Amino acid sequence: MIGDKINILGVKVDMVNIQEAADRIMEFFEEDKLHKVYTPNSEIIMAAYKDERFRDMLNDAELLTADGIGVVYASRILKKPIDERAAGYDIACEVLDRIKGTDKSVYLFGSKPGVAELAREKLIEKYPGLRIAGTHNGYFKPEDEPAIVEEINATGADLLFVCLGAPKQEEWLSRNAKDLKVRVAMGIGGSLDVFAGTAERAPEFYCKHGLEWFYRLMKEPWRAKRMLALPKFGATVLLKGRKFTKEEQ
Repeated sequence: MIGDKINILGVKVDMVNIQEAADRIMEFFEEDKLHKVYTPNSEIIMAAYKDERFRDMLNDAELLTADGIGVVYASRILKKPIDERAAGYDIACEVLDRIKGTDKSVYLFGSKPGVAELAREKLIEKYPGLRIAGTHNGYFKPEDEPAIVEEINATGADLLFVCLGAPKQEEWLSRNAKDLKVRVAMGIGGSLDVFAGTAERAPEFYCKHGLEWFYRLMKEPWRAKRMLALPKFGATVLLKGRKFTKEEQ
């Protein structure tokens, strides 16, 4: 553990809850530079464990939170328990609630054509007074990236939601961070689809009790093979996890 972080298989996760993560982001708005925020789950951390380049991208963020009950359980195994799951969607909602009615604005970037625009309508209904600076879908060619960055900057947005899924969103931000003028850029995966209502999030009961994975499995049985990543992650933390924490002591 370094300060208020815990090293989980090489990924240095901040030991913050949803409110504390939102507090940190509100502080980032006051600093004249870009701050990257990622919310890795167990599957993402497992991918980073196997890929040093991706791991470095995650650790380059100013804030990394535990998006997934598997990450919370891993912190308990390593005797440095994180209080609660701090999912990207929940943090984003808290931040939007705080900036509604202020001069702060958010730009929505990602998902299929039309989804960001629909999310914009739904978010303005949910958070009256929220300023949404612009939208752009997640379908683009590499040569389009400079124009997208220029478009984002031209809006004067303070906050950018990059919803391209991991590792694409982290790679995109890594490539373009030096040119972006927003204060905070959050990689929050499929949250844009949930905002738009084109994807359903698990009911609150399942989220609160760490059973979101089970709800998804019931709704989408084809995820079964993918769900095997969770026990594999747990076994790797048990076998290898303490090596990383000891190296920092």
